[in-house]
Order: sequence, then structure tokens, then C-alpha cells
Amino acid sequence: FLSSDQVKSKAGTGVSQQAGASFSQNKSLGNFPEMDDDESVHSTFRKSLFKMSGCMCKHAEYKDSPACGRETDTYSYTKENMREVRKEGLWRNDPHASDFTLQRVNDGDVVPKTGIKMKPFPNASEILDITGSTGRKLEILRSVTEIPTQFRSIFKEFPYFNYAQSKALDDLLYTDRNFVICAPTGSGKTVMFELAITRLLMEAPLPWLNIKVAYMAPIKALCSQRFEDWKEKFGPIGLSCKELTGDTMVDDLFEIHHADIIITTPEKWDSMTRRWRDSSIVQLVRLFLIDEVHVIKDEGRGATLEVVVSRMKTIQSSLWRLSENHVTVPPLRFVAVSATIPNAEDIAEWLSDSKMPAVCLKIDDDQRPVKLRKVVLGFPCSDNQTEFKFDLTLNYKIASVIQTYSEQKPALVFCATRKGVQQAASILAKDAKFLLSIEQKQRLQMSANSLKDCKLRELLMNGVAYHHAGMEISDRKTIEGAFAGGDLPVLFTTSTLAMGVNLPAHLVVIKSTMHYVGGVFQEYSETDILQMIGRAGRPQFDTTATAVIMTRSSTREKYIQMLDGADVIESSLHQHLVEHLNAEIVLHTVTDVTVALEWMQSTFLYIRALKNPTHYGFSPGLDKIGIEAKLQELCLKNLHDLSSFDLIRMDEAKNFKPTETGRLMAWYYIAFDTVKQFFTIKGTETIKELVTMISNCAEFLDVKLRTNERKILNSLNKDKEKITIRFPMEGKIKTREMKINCLIQAQLGCIPVQDFTLTQDIGRIFRNGLRVT
Repeated sequence: FLSSDQVKSKAGTGVSQQAGASFSQNKSLGNFPEMDDDESVHSTFRKSLFKMSGCMCKHAEYKDSPACGRETDTYSYTKENMREVRKEGLWRNDPHASDFTLQRVNDGDVVPKTGIKMKPFPNASEILDITGSTGRKLEILRSVTEIPTQFRSIFKEFPYFNYAQSKALDDLLYTDRNFVICAPTGSGKTVMFELAITRLLMEAPLPWLNIKVAYMAPIKALCSQRFEDWKEKFGPIGLSCKELTGDTMVDDLFEIHHADIIITTPEKWDSMTRRWRDSSIVQLVRLFLIDEVHVIKDEGRGATLEVVVSRMKTIQSSLWRLSENHVTVPPLRFVAVSATIPNAEDIAEWLSDSKMPAVCLKIDDDQRPVKLRKVVLGFPCSDNQTEFKFDLTLNYKIASVIQTYSEQKPALVFCATRKGVQQAASILAKDAKFLLSIEQKQRLQMSANSLKDCKLRELLMNGVAYHHAGMEISDRKTIEGAFAGGDLPVLFTTSTLAMGVNLPAHLVVIKSTMHYVGGVFQEYSETDILQMIGRAGRPQFDTTATAVIMTRSSTREKYIQMLDGADVIESSLHQHLVEHLNAEIVLHTVTDVTVALEWMQSTFLYIRALKNPTHYGFSPGLDKIGIEAKLQELCLKNLHDLSSFDLIRMDEAKNFKPTETGRLMAWYYIAFDTVKQFFTIKGTETIKELVTMISNCAEFLDVKLRTNERKILNSLNKDKEKITIRFPMEGKIKTREMKINCLIQAQLGCIPVQDFTLTQDIGRIFRNGLRVT
């Protein structure tokens, strides 16, 4: 598994990692010397990184390598005790000696001289008990036979529920209480949603005509995955699923009337429920499932999630108020799952109803079905080194990390950008050789033949591949299949894969904790990191898994703390209050200042403001009345902003009514900044000016300008040889707004754009553009 010039010096030497090495929750930390891209230096680095019988080995002769890799127990091996080790047969060139062997192969073999032997997946008969419960007392695990016979097919993949599921079973299956579960990613939380759906079906009389289940996840890819999974599981028992995300069209609304399980994102559900008085669908929802509820702290999207859930609570209580016979209003149950967070009780308090507090169940990391070992490696990054350069140097260290931690099992490496994914994969393919069985090679060859991307085809034959959203869908599916089947040793991907496609691996590596967003490098959010780490461990095949974070030495401590116990979840609604207040006024949920404050009290913001006022800019000494007064003040400020742009009308008694403009803003889901910009329109603007104005709208913030697109965009803008856009812009294309302007003009001018990622962007721009215009 080394590059060819190292093979000569290393032939015959094998390093084995003891299969039974302790995999406790210990954090392994390492600081490594400054590395150049020069081979000799990183071969030294590899020697210093290799594991010896469960410990780090530091050879006495490598004076030039001050690498200190700290693990819980570190031995220093000198030449003498090396001989002892060899004598005792602990360090052998026997491929079966341990899980991870560098081996020399007979010259007659077709495989390279040294390499990593990829172990094909074991047969089904040898697969672990799927609950991952090996080594735990079986009596605490509940059997699937507890489920009524007609619903048992939903859980047919395993005989017992795992520890977390067994703990949650009584509350989910035998009560209707609102429920919050806080458990590490990879604990089988989807099954908990399925238990809640089963409870609803057990209680609801047949035929299930007037019941709907809504499942909400923060990312479209997660929704698609759930849709595919649940279609198979619930179809046979007569329930139909429908996916409602930004990618689905308005015509689908008709089909949703006939769907039993609606799978959606907070944004889409928000835009739908903004019209709830003329949509009976929302009132039929009896079970509301919230996946990844910790996303509520996300500054960009958390507010939407919070508002949507608060709105569902408000709708429920207003139906209850309007109904003369309260018994006819069916209860709405909330079930939310979250990654490990310290204040899950706050989420439970927010989801509690007046009659009964919500149940809050916390599962520790050590109850994860697959034990996870977390490693944080710090690498020096000099002040004059850019993020790009630092990211590039990490590419040359991936080989050693995989060497040390993968135990011959599939590894998933997360990179910051699409281009970075391809670069890192190419470097690893040059740096390392994987020993694949003949069958594996044949299967990889078949997969490679079906790929459209020729670079990827070449890499795949070396046991390395990449995967990102800018690839052809057929190529993505092929790569996913090869990795899930265990034929592909290493897959490089962007962080979006962690959110969507469920491709677990034995080893997860996060290569650099910075990613490129909107033209600048920024740290991954905690949600992203936890999601990526959660991909480590395949319950069917592993009892242990490893997650390695590669970061700068200066930020190493920060990530160790993050992994120990995540930060407290706060609300971000106060930063986006103006749009959401307007929507509630249009819905008549909020009609005057008193009701506005009542609505605020149904939010997560209210619960957290009482507990941590300073985070929201309030002084620390305030009591409950003082904090409520401050929230009312914040509310009034936003109401005045709306009123000043004629989006609402307020009378003397502070009663509100929406205006036509305000209604349009809520219905079409337009940002307040965009509306403010439209108020500057005089009516004398040229088409060129209007296109420029639309390109600056906040609705297109998720369109990014990538370095490799500039050439195509510049030639669309100005090119003597080709057809160009009607209103070319000054200079080169260097901002997101210029890119959007260029693509709008190209599409309206019927100029073909051959690039797949740009075609995707055009689709996104026009979907949002329809709302804006």
C-alpha cells in the first residue's frame, strides 16, 4: 500500500494492527511535523504513524521525525525489542495474522509487490447479529414479535430491536406522548419513527382515510432516501408515500391529497402550510416526525424548522379552540430525533403540550450499536499557508491514515470541494496499491465499464473512486453500488453524501475541517461533523468503527471538545423573525401584539431566552417578566419594519392586517431583503437592469461560483467565436451574482450550456426565479 519507490526499501516488512486492540471511547490525538509533498518526508511520516500491536510505534533510528502521535498507551520500540517481537511472531508477513497486513506477494502474482489486502465482506451466515448487540445482555433487547403480525414486515430485517430502540419501545408503541430521543448517529433512529407510525396505525380504525404522517428532514437527499426506503416498507400494508421537496413540482400537491406519508423539508412544508387555511392536508396530520432536530441551531435553516413546528402546534390549538366538541379534534403527536446534544430537555419542553410533558430519552455514545473510536489529528499550518495549500498537503497524508486505521475495511473520506474530492482520489491512487481479489477486480471492471466519466473509470480499477452532486446520476449510482457491495476500498466524497446517501464505512476520515461556502472557507458546522462521523460503522459487519478528523494543530482542542459533548443548542429565530412574523400575520395566527407574544411563547426561542438571555442580546440579570418584555420589544421592532414597507397595516390598538404585498411575500416565500430591493423599482428600468436586480436576490444564495466554471461563463459573456449573452457584463465573471446573471441570460437566449453542474444551477435559479418574479 505504498508508492513504488518505497517498496524497494520496505519489501518484506509488514506492520500488523492487533485485531483485538482496545476500541474504547478514547480520543487519539496526534501532532505531526510540517510536511512537504516530498516522498521521503512522507514515508518517514508513515513509518511513524503505523500501529504496532495496538500502540503507536516510534522507531529510534528516525531522528528526523519528531512526530508525536499520542494514544492512550504508547511504547517506544528499539531495534532490540523489534527482534523480540519478530521472534515471538507478533509481527508477521502472514495475511491471516491480523486484520490489517502489508504483505509481499510472490513474483508470479499479477498484484503489485506490496499492497493492502481488501477483505471481501463475509457471508451472510458470518454477519454479526444485525442489532450490533454482541457482548451485551440479550435480555434487555425487545423482540420484533411484540409488533402485531400485520405490521411485522416493516421490521423484517432483524429479530431484535437494538438497545436504544428497546429503551424507546414502550413509550413509542404503547403511548401517544410526544417523544424526543437524543442518540448518536448510527443508533437506528429511523426504526423509532417506524414504531411511532405503527402505533398510529394500531390505534386508527381502518380504512386509514383521514390520517396523514409528515416526516421532515433538513436535506433533500435524506428525504429521497427515506422515500425509497418507506415506499418498500409501507407499500405492502397499504400506505402510500409521497416526497415533497424543492425538486418536486406543484402538480404533485394533488397526489399528496392521496398520500398517507408525506416526506418533506422544513422549507417546503413552511411554504405549504403558509396556505394552510385552504389546505385541508395539514389539518389531517396526526403524527409529525422531525429528523435531525438539532439543525434548529443552524443559522441559515434552523429558524424555518422552528417556525414550522411552532405553527403545527398553533394550528392544533386553534382547531381545538374553533371546535365545539373538542373530542372530534384528533391529537397531533410529535416525535423528534437528534444527535447527541446536552440540552435535549429543552427540545422536549418545547414539544410538550398542555396536557402532558414530552418524554426525553438520552442514549449515551457507549450504547451505539457499533462502538466508535474517535481520533483527532492536528497538523501544523503556518500563517502564510492558505487554506487551499493546507488542504492540498493533507492529500499526501491520507494514505498513512487509511493504512493505520482502516483494518482492510472500506474507508470513506470527506473533502471540502468537488474539485478537492477528485484531486485527493487521484493522489491516493498514485500513492497506494490495493490488493484486490480476482472476483473484486472483475466486479469493479463491470462497474467501470458502465461509467461515463473516464477519469473515474481509471481510478475505480485502482480501488479508489469519488462521488459528488455534480456527477451524472448514473455514475453516482454505480459508485454507490460498488462501495456498498464492499468491492471498493476507498471512496472520496463531499459532505453532502453524509447528509443523504446512507453509505456507512468502517473508517470515516474528515480531511480538513474547513469547507468552501459562498467564496470563502469556513469551518464545518457541528451538525455536518456529527453527520459525517455518523457514517462510521456498519451494524451488519462491524462491532467497532473509527472516525478520524484531520485538522490544524490550532483547532485540534476545539474538535476534541466537540466530540466529548456537543455545544448547547440555541435558537436562531431572532435573526429571521421578520419573514416568519409576516407569514403568521398572513395566516391570521398573529392578529395583535398580545397574540404575537403568545406565538413567541410557542417557539424554542422563548424557552432558550429564559435560560440563556445573554445569547439573544438581553442583559443577564433579567427575570421572566423582563425577558418577555424584551421579546415583545423585538417583536414590535420587526412589526414596525414590516409596516414601514406596507407589508402589514397596524391600527391604533396595535391590531394587524396583511396587505396584498405582504401576502405575496408570504405565499411566494420571498426574503424581506428582496422585497426591500423591489421597493426601489420605479417602473422605468431596462431589461438589463431588471436581470441585474434579480441576480442580487437573497433567494439565490445557495448558488455558488466554482473556479472550474469561470472559463465557460466568461465565454458565454464575451467570445468573438461563439454566440454570447445579450447584455454582456464588464470584465471577467468573478462573483456569484455575475454567474446568476450570465446563466439567466443564457437560458432566456436559448444558448446551450454543456456543463452538467451549470445545468443543475440553471434549474435551481429558474425554480426560485419563478417565485421571485
